[in-house]
Amino acid sequence: MNILFTICGRAGSKGIRNKNIREFLDYPLPYYTLSAIDLYLKRNSEIESDIVLNTDSIELIKLFEDNPMRPVAVIEREASLGQDNTPKVAVIKNCLEEMEKRTKKQYDMVVDLDITSPLRRLCDIENIVKEKSGSSCEIIFSVTDSRRNPYFNMVKRNGDVFERVINSTFNSRQEAPEIYDMNASIYAYSPSFLFSGRNIFEGTCGIVRMYDTGVLDLDHENDFELMQVIAQYLFERDKDFGEIRGNLLNN
Repeated sequence: MNILFTICGRAGSKGIRNKNIREFLDYPLPYYTLSAIDLYLKRNSEIESDIVLNTDSIELIKLFEDNPMRPVAVIEREASLGQDNTPKVAVIKNCLEEMEKRTKKQYDMVVDLDITSPLRRLCDIENIVKEKSGSSCEIIFSVTDSRRNPYFNMVKRNGDVFERVINSTFNSRQEAPEIYDMNASIYAYSPSFLFSGRNIFEGTCGIVRMYDTGVLDLDHENDFELMQVIAQYLFERDKDFGEIRGNLLNN
């Protein structure tokens, strides 16, 4: 199997200043994503792969050029793909197109890992690759169990009153349909889907479940601080999380 791993990140950030190049527990935040890929490839030597960074950040490019783990190709993002409303899937398509030109390869799968999701386990990548390989779905993405359910205990304003987000007669969480949070950590795509130019929910989707760390997105400064506290706890007490940081320490 030939996999293209993509890592995408813009310069700057409106929520957390320069979050894509910030240090996270003494290492650059994006190194945790690269460490997860590096460890996966060390443990799955039969996989052929390339890793590519797509960015408009000079600082992020330098971080990856200087990384101690493995070579990463760089695509300097064109301005049209760096807008606030640019869907990430368009950037990943650009990665696939450019890397096929450079390498003269055809990839069986494209796996995107988000820079701002440092809390992954090796099994999370293994699970999504396995699920995508054995599925007819065009996209597989990672989720966590939702803490709230719009059929049961989520409400919205309707004039002067509040009502359930989705009208139902369910009296317990167990009766309501299962709901998941997209945690934006890992996506696996069929190349044909990316070339089609469709958006994610215009394709057929499947999921893999990940451990719920309690922090889904790094959008605000307090998210960054809270995730570091949770990460320190998990790195010290859970060997599956700890080995990703351990791989960093050993490089």
